[in-house]
Amino acid sequence: MLTEVRFALPKNIRPSHHRLFLTVLLAAAALRVVTMLGYPPAQLYWYDSFTYLDTAHDLRPSATFHPVGYPLFLWLLAPFRSVAVVAAVQHLLGLATAVIIYAALRRHRLPAWLATLATVPLLFDASFLRLEHAILSDTLFIFLIVAALALTDRAPVAAGLLLALAGLTRTVAVPLIVLVLLILLVRRRWRPALAFTLAATVPLLLYAAWYHSHHGRFALSGADGVALWARTMTFADCRVIKPPPDEARLCPTEAVQDAASEYVWDPDAAINRLPGGRFAYNSLARGFALRAIIAQPFDYLREVLKDAALTFTWTPVPHPARVTPAFGFAHGIQTLPDQPLINKASTRYSDIRGIQSVDPYASFLIAYQYLAYLRGPLKAAILLLGAYAAIRSPRTAALPFGTALYLLLGPIAVLDFDHRYVLPMIPIACWAAALAFARDEPS
Repeated sequence: MLTEVRFALPKNIRPSHHRLFLTVLLAAAALRVVTMLGYPPAQLYWYDSFTYLDTAHDLRPSATFHPVGYPLFLWLLAPFRSVAVVAAVQHLLGLATAVIIYAALRRHRLPAWLATLATVPLLFDASFLRLEHAILSDTLFIFLIVAALALTDRAPVAAGLLLALAGLTRTVAVPLIVLVLLILLVRRRWRPALAFTLAATVPLLLYAAWYHSHHGRFALSGADGVALWARTMTFADCRVIKPPPDEARLCPTEAVQDAASEYVWDPDAAINRLPGGRFAYNSLARGFALRAIIAQPFDYLREVLKDAALTFTWTPVPHPARVTPAFGFAHGIQTLPDQPLINKASTRYSDIRGIQSVDPYASFLIAYQYLAYLRGPLKAAILLLGAYAAIRSPRTAALPFGTALYLLLGPIAVLDFDHRYVLPMIPIACWAAALAFARDEPS
């Protein structure tokens, strides 16, 4: 074991060299304790959180937006019968993600202060505190991707398995398998590329077969077509697209929304006027969407870039207008609706109730969140620095920068912009940006 540790760390770095990072990590851990004290037991969202909890109780492939990765994580923690325990573990995952990034940067002989600085947004941005405290898949998703990137060079099989798990947590991660494979092939690492590919694809194929046994389709999701269809509703013109009669039923109606994702739920949107429910038309919706993108490529690109630009505003823009984009810590009590899913979850988790703010911790976090928020122009600067690093040192920085750029644009391209969807990009972009100052190959 001691030999493995020495192998993983640069030979000239002693434990005492990590004091700055350990101090910062301890402060970040204290913030997470304050979050748990300020908003017990955990942030629960209708309906995403309760769909995850229900799927975790009866593990099965979901026919909608949520694959099985996060429910499997919840299933492992189910014996504790506590959503507060889930939140605590997710806070630990947030800290662990920072440790991985710090260790990866130190392997490139970056000074401790710079490697520590790269973890500061992840450790101290209030948006990450809220995300870790919520029964949502994002914290696990970020951890899996960061861990996979860190292991790509040294343990490609483990990296492949982790990326497969990330893809089963949020399917938007699946194309990252192709990105990592291309990087390995460009480096002419043939055997690691083969091992990585097998490790990454076999779990996905097995899940797709399991999905087929339940839903009759060899797929990872039953909602990808619906999501992409909603993306096209902001620009689709059927006079240009000229869809066949069956797809023409999905042409835009009089429904007008301020965000693409809203069309998924708008009862006046075309797909919700068809009998049988929106997800019954997933394949048809995918066909319409691809036809629309091919017919109107520049309109599609315009909408994606327009939404991506929302990432870089100084003050976060509500998108859709009904949401609070960033500053979500508030006083009060969140009541839960009377729904069968909630009632079932309440019988399985002893502490499920409406979240309640508790002072003085909540008041501290409400004030803190307006200071501890990575503003849009800083995100742009970090990405630009990461792009410079990728050009200057493609062997070390191309993968984290390419991953960060994809995590920014990918969710927007397949559905919509959301401030929550931007968050996974930030720690990886910081990782890439820090590599702009790396001088040596990793030890």
